[in-house]
Amino acid sequence: MSHGPLDEDAVESYREAGAVLVEAMNEAREMVEPGRTHLEVAEWTEDFVREQGAGLAFPVNISVDPEASHATPSRDDETEFGEEMVCLDVGVHVDGYIADAAVTVDHSGTPELAEAAEMALEAALDEAGPGVEVGVVGEAIEDVIRGYGYTPVLNLSGHGVQRYDAHTGPTVPNRGVDRSVELEPGQAVAIEPFATDGRGKVGEGTDEQIFEQRGSASVRDRRARQALDEIEAFDDLPFAARWLETDRAEMALRRLKQANAIKGYPVLKEDDDALVSQAEHTLLVTEDGVEVTTAGIHGFDD
Repeated sequence: MSHGPLDEDAVESYREAGAVLVEAMNEAREMVEPGRTHLEVAEWTEDFVREQGAGLAFPVNISVDPEASHATPSRDDETEFGEEMVCLDVGVHVDGYIADAAVTVDHSGTPELAEAAEMALEAALDEAGPGVEVGVVGEAIEDVIRGYGYTPVLNLSGHGVQRYDAHTGPTVPNRGVDRSVELEPGQAVAIEPFATDGRGKVGEGTDEQIFEQRGSASVRDRRARQALDEIEAFDDLPFAARWLETDRAEMALRRLKQANAIKGYPVLKEDDDALVSQAEHTLLVTEDGVEVTTAGIHGFDD
């Protein structure tokens, strides 16, 4: 599908979303320290985004050690940060146009693993541009991570972001592939290398705190109907269970899943229980290059 140039209003919204994300991320990452709770950091970040007049493209993800994605605290979560590797992934939208970015904060004593993901992202951005195959971008990511002695997470990838849709095509692999699609002007793309000291595969865990509406459904349970009314306001974007004000929200969510009205996102964890690092930027593909809308959160952005 040919995208063509984005109109000026869309580009400005992408930029505004990126600017809000950068400010939120740079404050939130300083809060990720032993003794603070996951919930405190997540709620502060989400409240900040809303106070700027922007929206949340998805709940703040706080992934620790082997966790790679979809981890966000529950309503009463009292988990504190410790001597761990923490991936902080934030999504912001302005009028539906999304910025998605991630950093790794290392308190585990493994700074090289965090650096591997960040340097892989820099290499990927150096390769990215109109007409460049995503497999070439993936090869740059893989080369850097393996050069550090680590493994890219092979079954996670970067992705396109479109209006009110945080995960669309094209898929940007974290490894080299021989045949792949080309990046096109007008695309908004989130590139996100994941590095691990394990074998490089993630699977689904048991915890599930992030959900997304699948469609309308007829439900008889009063609380489930109340929850669905709240969920309608999230514009089909992912939401956290703790965002719902409905009484006994967890039960309501179970009923909605049974009715196929929502789907859940289980936490993804490295199969070997190994550490995972992450780095991510959102970019706009232009006629003559790329524009990074989330610049200002990684060391190479300076």
